[in-house]
Amino acid sequence: MSSPEEQANLGRALDFLRRWDRGDGPVRVRLLRSFLNRNARKTFYELEVDLAQTASLLLARITVWMRVSFTAEGFLALQLKALGIFLSASNHDQYLMEFLQGGGVVILLDVLSSSQVQNDDKTEALRLLLNISDAGRKYKEFICEHNGVEILSDCMVGSDGGDAAGALLESLSHGNPKYQDQIYRSLIGLLTRVRPRAQLLLLQTLRSVQLKLGPAHDGIVAPLLNTLRSLHLDVQDEACNLIRDLMGDGVRVKLLSGLVALLKPVEEETREPEVTGSLAVFVQQAAAATAIRSLAEEDEEISRELLSLGVVPNLLYALGNQEHGEAQIQASLALEHFVRSDPSVGAHVRRVMGSQLFAAFTHSKADTLHMKMDKRQAEVLLSNHLHIDPGAVLCALLQLLFMTLFNHKTFIFYSFGRCCLTADRRSFSFQPHVLKTVKTIHAFKTKILFVSKGLEFVRTNSFLISSL
Repeated sequence: MSSPEEQANLGRALDFLRRWDRGDGPVRVRLLRSFLNRNARKTFYELEVDLAQTASLLLARITVWMRVSFTAEGFLALQLKALGIFLSASNHDQYLMEFLQGGGVVILLDVLSSSQVQNDDKTEALRLLLNISDAGRKYKEFICEHNGVEILSDCMVGSDGGDAAGALLESLSHGNPKYQDQIYRSLIGLLTRVRPRAQLLLLQTLRSVQLKLGPAHDGIVAPLLNTLRSLHLDVQDEACNLIRDLMGDGVRVKLLSGLVALLKPVEEETREPEVTGSLAVFVQQAAAATAIRSLAEEDEEISRELLSLGVVPNLLYALGNQEHGEAQIQASLALEHFVRSDPSVGAHVRRVMGSQLFAAFTHSKADTLHMKMDKRQAEVLLSNHLHIDPGAVLCALLQLLFMTLFNHKTFIFYSFGRCCLTADRRSFSFQPHVLKTVKTIHAFKTKILFVSKGLEFVRTNSFLISSL
């Protein structure tokens, strides 16, 4: 037999439902306000006790009413708050399932798609969907099955709660393998269409999703590089972090090539050695130089790869851009790394800069070089047609190594083709070929054998030097 308290709760609950069924909009608004004041932050168990096991009946009524009236002014905000009582209650699995089966998720997605709904109400609907998504995989899949990803993408592009939509997309990307690829492609497509704050969230979500997906999609390269145009440093930093994450991926070459190309934008190439272009292009140029410097300093192999892609002449070009000081500073700092890491590169740079500007470059801080550059010197940098042959770089490196370490000793290099190298203290000749080469070095009565393949030898020269 039920207690007097349970009887009182049951009577109050039945009276509530009876007035709901008989009342119009204003009556239901008053009832919902009373419900919110009485049941805020209650658990599933507490709701069941207070509503005498009729909570599911009230949830169904609110859901149906919202379906037929969410475009009516003044009702939706209260309806969403009332639903939040059920969907945020602890141990709310029963309410979630009933809401799902009653079409509640589809209604919330319709709310997001409606042009008649206020932005604040859409933000509240997004919060409810986030609670549902966080409840588990089956709820994430249900949202995605009903065009949730496309609707959320539209919300992020518009002014309809972009931050909340981004948070929901991030939630959907976790523990949802069936739709992970769709979400990933949507995130890529959104990168260049959203506001900076949303861009930051998208980049962070992309990094997380990328770790789970494995190989990156080729389509990520152009949108990712385009985010470097952002005037917000936190967006640029996050983009650089994602670029760094992708250096072990199949898109590495495309990313590095893209970064090198950004140093000398196509739009700025004119007949006259001048730079003209938008601020966004110059910002992107500076950010590309920053990313190149960071990547090259962290990984010697990437540094060599950038050299082979022609990074030095493009850095010289960016250094000559007197319309944007930050681009000059970042290009100078990146160029400093390549000059210090390879003396032969310094010789090429000196030939382009001239002895006076190169002296200023090497004997003062690189980030102040642009202040000491006149217009004529800048024009020379903009007009440079420098080409650095990796084979020639290696030749100079070997010559310096052998003549310094072994003085008068004789070295004979054999190849399956033409002779590559014969050197003593009086003469030196070298012709790099992409051939299998066996090199025998006679020094201090010790024979050291190295085997390599043409360009592989170029790429591993630092290892050979340390071995010697």
